[in-house]
Amino acid sequence: MKLLTHPILHKCVLITCLTASLSACAPMMIGGAVMSSLVAADRRTSGAQLEDESIELRAASRLRENLGERVHINVASYNRQVLLTGEVPSAQDRVLAEQLTAKVENVRSTVNELAVLGNTNLTQRASDVLVTTRVRAGLVDAKDLFANAFKVVTERGTTYLMGRVTQREANSATDVVRTTQGVQKVVRLLEIISEDELKALTPKPAP
Repeated sequence: MKLLTHPILHKCVLITCLTASLSACAPMMIGGAVMSSLVAADRRTSGAQLEDESIELRAASRLRENLGERVHINVASYNRQVLLTGEVPSAQDRVLAEQLTAKVENVRSTVNELAVLGNTNLTQRASDVLVTTRVRAGLVDAKDLFANAFKVVTERGTTYLMGRVTQREANSATDVVRTTQGVQKVVRLLEIISEDELKALTPKPAP
């Protein structure tokens, strides 16, 4: 209960509301881009963002139709790279989930992080959501990072980072995540761009 009275709660709640569509912590959760004044920091074109949302919807639908309720699978897509996390009851289901996802239109690649385990309980999933919220708060507080440049997914204490960032940003974000309470492991699925590419993506200040 002490956490509920801590001043950081207000920041975490705000971040959670603004970026809830980026989370992939619930069964068959569909991630998405945050549309705000900082949308340019996402570093994907509007077309790529729509493609990612479509990929997540279609993949989740196919997985649900073919695997039903016996699995707990989260789908997160960033720039057409799809991350699958969660639990499946057998190695066959794990392979099938990847095959179904790979056949979705516009999918460029699939990272299969599914574990052959029993489904996690609500307590574990709530813990993962809290860890993701803490990570986002840390990214917001970091002076040299744009939090919206990252998609954050946490599964069983492992935090995955997706996004288009420079090597400097990747290293800085990794340091933030590693020191976040509750993070047991960091997996980077980042697309590294140059500093010049970053400058080209940064919107010019309005006159």
